[in-house]
Amino acid sequence: MHHPGNAPQDRFADGALYIAGRLTRGTSGRTHTVVDPATGAEVLTYALAGTEDVDAAVAAARAAFPGWAGATPGERSDALHRFAAVLAGQAEELARAESLQCGKPLKLTRGFDVPGTVDNTAFFAGAARHLQGQSAGEYSGDHTSYVRREPIGVVGSIAPWNYPLQMAAWKILPAIAAGNTIVLKPAEITPLTSLMFAQAATEAGIPDGVINIVSGTGREAGEHLVGHPDVAMTSFTGSTAVGRRVAEVATATVKKLHLELGGKAPFVVFDDADLEAAVHGAVAGALINSGQDCTAATRAYVQRPLYEAFVERTAALMETVRVGDPFAPDTDLGPLVSHAQRDRVAAFVGRARSCARVVTGGEAPGGDLAAGAYYRPTLVTGAAQDSEIVQSEIFGPVLVVLPFGSDEEGLRLADDTPYGLAASAWTRDVYRANRATREIKAGCVWVNDHIPIISEMPHGGYQASGYGKDMSTYSFEEYTQIKHVMFDNTAVAAKDWHRTVFGDR
Repeated sequence: MHHPGNAPQDRFADGALYIAGRLTRGTSGRTHTVVDPATGAEVLTYALAGTEDVDAAVAAARAAFPGWAGATPGERSDALHRFAAVLAGQAEELARAESLQCGKPLKLTRGFDVPGTVDNTAFFAGAARHLQGQSAGEYSGDHTSYVRREPIGVVGSIAPWNYPLQMAAWKILPAIAAGNTIVLKPAEITPLTSLMFAQAATEAGIPDGVINIVSGTGREAGEHLVGHPDVAMTSFTGSTAVGRRVAEVATATVKKLHLELGGKAPFVVFDDADLEAAVHGAVAGALINSGQDCTAATRAYVQRPLYEAFVERTAALMETVRVGDPFAPDTDLGPLVSHAQRDRVAAFVGRARSCARVVTGGEAPGGDLAAGAYYRPTLVTGAAQDSEIVQSEIFGPVLVVLPFGSDEEGLRLADDTPYGLAASAWTRDVYRANRATREIKAGCVWVNDHIPIISEMPHGGYQASGYGKDMSTYSFEEYTQIKHVMFDNTAVAAKDWHRTVFGDR
């Protein structure tokens, strides 16, 4: 049944880096093998980027910057509209490549990853025409002021492995729509769709050097990119621990910095909630992308009158989820991205068994799936609020359910981790809902749903989940610099304020 499609070995025979509009081989002297997590089979072995490759990519981006920054908003918009059309025409190929390198079910890549990326591209094609500063005005009385938004220069971005195509789009699109050029380092285990994205941009007529891809390790290519003196800004999505290191390196060269880091999203179910809606939302929100989502529902807090029923029904629904081959039409849940990630998730659950109850799941399936990085949907109860499985980001198909009494307790527990990326509240009471959206410290709070994102609205966190926004026109605040322009309107040589420096009135 496992039919991924065209072999990446053929497409990337010339290398897995994309610099100045062409594929090229890395010069680090080391290679990396992309592995199909569903089977353990080798997909592509490629030469990793070294520091010289990063230098070449940054030089290409720097050379392309004046022309791209000087293009009119309409010209950049037209190019992005063409880009969206090219991506739409390659949708099936992109979906299959994403499923192959990540293990995502094809119905997820076809229904979420690829159409979301096409929509992001179309959105920024329109947004490029509306990149405006504050309108002119005489704020001092003697001067006319206005604000310009200008591109920053070369952006050096690092994207994670959980949504390689979408994260490439989230990094690249607002940056180039604002007139910047970019060098993106994808995760070395999932470079395929980032490269295909850049190739599609060239096909759409976006100039060589505007988008460059360096497939390499974080320690070598990533750190060199972040610390590069010709990179004016860094945008990073990944774990909070790695984000701290990125911040250290970027700060040393006084770069603008955007961080979208880890999450541990609470899922707060009040006692007046629609129980069936909450159960379905919890299973979908916890298991999307095998739980490898920084906004996934990971901690369900359920008010005591609904707690037992919620646990019972959620466990029953989880047990109906079909784990299997990502390319099979009836598969709901594929493998995790790697065997190492599967083992990491299994270790979290294994350690929790000493102080909590695994209601369902908690194991890797055998049989035909034994060779893959699979892990069954898992529901855990009885854990303490301060336990590892409640406080730490697991990044797997694991949901922990805890009870609460008063509304105050539920909201307090929801905020009781270092993170603040996303959350949801489930209630029929508009006052409870409004209170939850005010008091929960997270960059996104859903009411009676969990996970949906849209191109028009921002995505980003509070606290240890980082700062800055992806998507929406708010992302232009990350990828532009603000310039105040001020004109004297008096034509008077000796101005009154000069007396504070020399002379008398």
